[in-house]
Amino acid sequence: MNEVQRIPQDVIETIRQQTNIVTIVEQSVQLKKSGKNYFGLCPFHDEKTPSFSVAEDKQIYYCFGCGKGGNVFQFIQDLDGVTFPEAVQKVADIANVSLDYQFQTGPSESVPGNSLTHELLQIHEEACQLYHHILVNTEVGSEALAYLKQRGLTEEQILEQEIGYAPNERNLLKQVLENKGMSQQGLVESGLMIETKTGELFDRFFNRIIFPIRNDQGKPIAFSGRLFDQQVADKRAPKYLNSPETKLFNKRQVLYNFSYARAHARKLNDLFLFEGFMDVLAANRANVLAGVASMGTSLTNEQIQKIAKIVDQVTICYDGDQAGIEATKRSLETFQTQTKLKVNVLRLPEKLDPDDYIKKYGETAFYELATHHKETAMNFWLFYYELDKNLTNELDQLQYIDEVLTELAKLNSVIEREMYLKQLADRFHLSIESLQETLQQKKQALRRHAKQARGLTQAPLTEEVNHAISQPVYVEKNNLTLGEKAEQRLLYRILNEPSVAMQIAKEPDFSFMHDTYQEIFMHFQDYMLTHTEYEEADFINYVKEGELKQKIIEIAYLDIPETSSELELQDYLKEIRLEQLRQRKNQLIDSQKEAKRYGNQEQELEIALELFNIQKQLNQQSLQN
Repeated sequence: MNEVQRIPQDVIETIRQQTNIVTIVEQSVQLKKSGKNYFGLCPFHDEKTPSFSVAEDKQIYYCFGCGKGGNVFQFIQDLDGVTFPEAVQKVADIANVSLDYQFQTGPSESVPGNSLTHELLQIHEEACQLYHHILVNTEVGSEALAYLKQRGLTEEQILEQEIGYAPNERNLLKQVLENKGMSQQGLVESGLMIETKTGELFDRFFNRIIFPIRNDQGKPIAFSGRLFDQQVADKRAPKYLNSPETKLFNKRQVLYNFSYARAHARKLNDLFLFEGFMDVLAANRANVLAGVASMGTSLTNEQIQKIAKIVDQVTICYDGDQAGIEATKRSLETFQTQTKLKVNVLRLPEKLDPDDYIKKYGETAFYELATHHKETAMNFWLFYYELDKNLTNELDQLQYIDEVLTELAKLNSVIEREMYLKQLADRFHLSIESLQETLQQKKQALRRHAKQARGLTQAPLTEEVNHAISQPVYVEKNNLTLGEKAEQRLLYRILNEPSVAMQIAKEPDFSFMHDTYQEIFMHFQDYMLTHTEYEEADFINYVKEGELKQKIIEIAYLDIPETSSELELQDYLKEIRLEQLRQRKNQLIDSQKEAKRYGNQEQELEIALELFNIQKQLNQQSLQN
């Protein structure tokens, strides 16, 4: 039985009507209103200029870059890789739609290529529950639980994050998962097992406190285990052990705590970037809730793109020691080269990390610091370039000024540049004019370098052009014939204006020349037999063919006037019929050649007469135009 039929249509419609697609999409994409639609960076492909659009009035989305589109259920399917019933259930949960109906989503094997992914998700969910249960409910986990509380974690955090404990056993998780019916392939590919040369499997994590690592939808996809009992540990064992990369887990793409922090970050329009898991959790206790951490490596381009899709600015809060300062420098450089995000820095005194700062000065002090004492990236560079210099020495002074001016040349804000130039001039008793002249030279050098990197020779982009390319991108498909464009526009009118639909239905012998548009037209006629009005989002549910769904979305986004005119409709019909005549003419020419090749003179004559009549009609149409 088809899975879609397991959920009654009236239940699907109830959920859709009580859900605003903008609310759902905003949980994953930072949207800004432009005209009547919302735009943001597409979550389905990498881009720097927003081409992803959400039409609130139509309750649909469409990306002009990659072409993905649909209604709210399709968005969740595309984003999470789940089945349609699972998407319906998730939309209901996110939108807090209360329903009595009990969903039956069925096995994921019904989704091609999705069975292993589904099993891996199940394996991680089972492992997460097992480790968490051992930590909070067993004697074996009591010491680890006491340790976490001593480190400052609250019971609420431990429960909310589902932190766990893997005891000093090598077969516990394996046995539990096998008893749950998990396959050998699933166990091996989960990364939670170590496989010996003989094929025997052992638990990867043992004698470790377990931190679940979740995907953007909040599902556990990997773990980080912190060594707990040093007395029973292998002395060669690392303090932290992460899951290896798997079908579910790519550490370059994952940020710890992102699924939880995302909503808070969107509200603040700011995301705090920490170095470690414990720093994130400590910040949460201080009510700094929009915090994430990279997976023990330098910040990656993929992680930056993920951040850029939900906020306009980010605050780096790494450890206050030298290693943390150098990590801040590297992250700042990565942000500067990969994104236009505004980047702030939260520097901690006394070489403390966030966790230690909170232990020493308290949660209120950290919240105050994070809220009111962030500094600009430029201010960090002023601090950083001074670290290894003696500014009473002239050579060090000159080097410092040169390095600072190099950073100033990268700033877009004229006001910010002027402010720091004045500070520099006052500090070293220099004229602001001399600094501005050197700054201008550095800006020109940067432009030349950028041209060389891009392989371009045109003049630098003006501020107007920079503004224009930051606006939403509308990509019009120019490879369509005039006839197909007319078909699309006529179908748009049919779908959105009842009077046009009635008029076209009365047209004698009318049909669309392309099967795709004719099928949509026929589906529409059937749809209107049981519906009082047309709604794109509902019609997309009604139509089952993926190709047709996609074409409906494209047509819904056509930029044409709100209401039609009789002349406009006649022009569409005329152009469609002209192209039908042209297509028929080409078919007949091919048939005529075939008849001549086989010496079928009678058929050749019949074709010639039909060709004559078609050409006559085409000539008449040309004269009328």
